[in-house]
Amino acid sequence: MLRRCPISNPELILTLGKVIIAAAWADHEVSNEELNNLKDLLFRLPELTGREWAMLEMYIESPVGDVERERLVDQLKGQLQSSADKALAKQALEELVSADGVITDEERAVVDSINAEIDSVSVGVFGQVGRLLSGPVSRREQALREAPNREDHFEDYIKNKVYYGLQLRMEGDDGKAPGIEIPDSELRLLSLAGGLMSRVAHVDLDVTDDEIAAMAKALQTDWKLRGDQAAFVVEVAVSEIGPDMDYYRMTREFFEGTSEEQRVEFLKVLFAVGDADGRVSNEEMEEIRTIATALRLPHKAFIDAKLTIPKERRAS
Repeated sequence: MLRRCPISNPELILTLGKVIIAAAWADHEVSNEELNNLKDLLFRLPELTGREWAMLEMYIESPVGDVERERLVDQLKGQLQSSADKALAKQALEELVSADGVITDEERAVVDSINAEIDSVSVGVFGQVGRLLSGPVSRREQALREAPNREDHFEDYIKNKVYYGLQLRMEGDDGKAPGIEIPDSELRLLSLAGGLMSRVAHVDLDVTDDEIAAMAKALQTDWKLRGDQAAFVVEVAVSEIGPDMDYYRMTREFFEGTSEEQRVEFLKVLFAVGDADGRVSNEEMEEIRTIATALRLPHKAFIDAKLTIPKERRAS
């Protein structure tokens, strides 16, 4: 079991958690078993707040590439201040790589590389003075400063996960994500709309092609997106928003960014998504009712939107 060593720098624990997650992504995928082992290991790291846990989850949910991992390791090195810090970091990495009993060559190479970086850090008095007297920032340090940093979007991860997912993919280097050139305020708003539509589609735990098409159609009609852009937003929304997602923040942000008339019309969109597979179920009906209440709409608005769906295609 990971020993709870005394920590001289409170930020070290959080950074160590990020590096552990980055190492888990070394082979570009994390199985369910590895994910459970990873969370168990992270749970044993001391002194993490709820907000810090949310930041770790941000790294767990999507792959950490080589450049981003290098940035995190460099950050960790800057926070190691004692031999105990170094021992804790190396112990945690070793426990991670051996947690499932199978160590791939890629995992071993990454952990060995991180351990070598940790060993290279001087934590004595002269080492600390050397850091203070270091000269101008090197080209490597500049490159690491410019490396991907999802923490720049942490508040969006908490409040608007679809917008966060869009930003993360559009800033990626695979060149596959279509750009969406609309004002940022509109992008945030349509992200919230995509998230709430996805909530309704996810209610029965099976998002159908017809529901996806209905969501894309709404984005094309109401936000004038191209077909590829609408499909991109829907793909992100469906992947980021699940049936267990707490949507309190989503509805609050959507409420603050829309007029009552817009919210009333949006209820009709939600019913269209529910009806896309041939019938609005009881579960979908209640989900839309909950969203309507959270958006502070009168019950009459919910009833009027409900009546846009033929009686035979909706639950009583």
